[in-house]
Amino acid sequence: MKLDLDGRAALVAGASRGIGLAIAKALHEEGCNLALAARNRAGLEAAGALLGGRTSAHPGDVSDIAQAGAVAGDAAARWGGLDILICNAGDGRSVPAGSESEAEWRRMLDVNLFTSLNMIAAARPHMRRGGAIVCISSIAGMAALGAPVAYSAAKAALNAAVKSLARPLALEGLRINAIAPGNILFDGGTWDRKLAEDRAGVEAMLAREVALGRLGKPEEIAALTVFLASPKASFITGSILVADGGQLR
Repeated sequence: MKLDLDGRAALVAGASRGIGLAIAKALHEEGCNLALAARNRAGLEAAGALLGGRTSAHPGDVSDIAQAGAVAGDAAARWGGLDILICNAGDGRSVPAGSESEAEWRRMLDVNLFTSLNMIAAARPHMRRGGAIVCISSIAGMAALGAPVAYSAAKAALNAAVKSLARPLALEGLRINAIAPGNILFDGGTWDRKLAEDRAGVEAMLAREVALGRLGKPEEIAALTVFLASPKASFITGSILVADGGQLR
């Protein structure tokens, strides 16, 4: 399916690896001009080299509102405005349930909630009517699945924000949706590490908990993201779309 994205300007936060890099690649293949954002400049430059032309790198820690503003402003200046915003920055690593300090709560909210809220606020003035925002959330924000408590709470808050922002953004001609992935395998990610530590345990969990009995791929999340960002999804806003292989019941 051709998604009518040729020439559109997309800003992808958290674009240097994993799901974010797969989303950037899929948008690039659809003809988008890409602004890539992440904290690490070297990672962004490597991503840009992998993708080829029509890319620009914008390093910054978007959990900080000032840096988010600079990233969005620089990206919009480079590409003459923005049509698509992908909010993918996040981190699921935390402490055992019940041992969270105030500092850990704040860290997890900063990286898993405010990265998205900051980028939405920063990009909003630069986005053209007909534009789309897609946030990468998690099924951990929809059910108690054994994920870190602070991570789950932050993703639940992100889901609520997406639903609540749909109406005011629609008045500006913008759509917003979120994707809630299940267990996604990529190099250097959580499930890559867990497989190395206990492959038999992971395989037993998948057989027990996931209808399709396997881990997901970044490319599968990317395909859904690019569809939601495209005009083909023009009647979808305020939705949380689950892609988890049938884990949620």
